[in-house]
Amino acid sequence: MGTITISVDNDTEKRFREAAKKKLGERKGYLGKATTEALDLWIRKQTQEEIARDALALLEKGHHPGKHLYKERKDLYDRTTGSY
Repeated sequence: MGTITISVDNDTEKRFREAAKKKLGERKGYLGKATTEALDLWIRKQTQEEIARDALALLEKGHHPGKHLYKERKDLYDRTTGSY
């Protein structure tokens, strides 16, 4: 388990502690658990934003299916009708 030392403004700390107490109760480790949840949520959000940016870039780039190498559908198949 890692240790991170951070500085946040007093109002944010107070609101975070209150929200953590309300959700998890004031027992040993509640701040660490709440902080872990908050960091995981932030990481998921950043990952989703990255996926969305990549998808938008692909949409902007466009899709080009390529050149058709046939004139009619029947040209796709190597079928000849003949008598047996």
